[in-house]
Amino acid sequence: MQQTPTTWSRVVMNQAVTQLLQGLPFKQQHCLEISGTRWREFGFASYRSIAYPEYDVCAACLPETYDLIIAEQVFEHLLYPYRAGKNVLTMLNPGGHFMVSVPFMLKIHDYPVDCTRWTEVGLKHFLHECGFPLDGIQTGSWGNRECIVANFDDWVMYEPDKHSLKNERDFPYVVWALAST
Repeated sequence: MQQTPTTWSRVVMNQAVTQLLQGLPFKQQHCLEISGTRWREFGFASYRSIAYPEYDVCAACLPETYDLIIAEQVFEHLLYPYRAGKNVLTMLNPGGHFMVSVPFMLKIHDYPVDCTRWTEVGLKHFLHECGFPLDGIQTGSWGNRECIVANFDDWVMYEPDKHSLKNERDFPYVVWALAST
């Protein structure tokens, strides 16, 4: 996948998510990405991207099913995330996976609304409540005080010689999970 400049807040998350997805049989998987196109060139058997308002994951399921559904930095914007989580589970084939990432210590960003934050424990149990088996959910998080403070005003682009990727577990900036059916 081509490397493009990214925000400091997503460097470690992108690396971790890439590693999780590479651990799946992704070349045989049919993937749906909700409100994004980051994973378009990853090498899935098939790939589809769909976004709001064309599709509202809180309101309904799509008629198709998928092996993998990805929703990066989407669920914090949903008024009804539980409905969305149940819909994602319904749209997954048996043995399917759901890759989700959300911010935690981030200023409110209303695109169009900003509603929810989860820790790793909170995200894991939210997904379990949506119907994913608890032992099939892997979580991770990353952040540090310096990144949180730097991103108060605007998104800061990552500069390796300037920005630390040190993880301070008590200051998660982003949280992610890979849930298996």
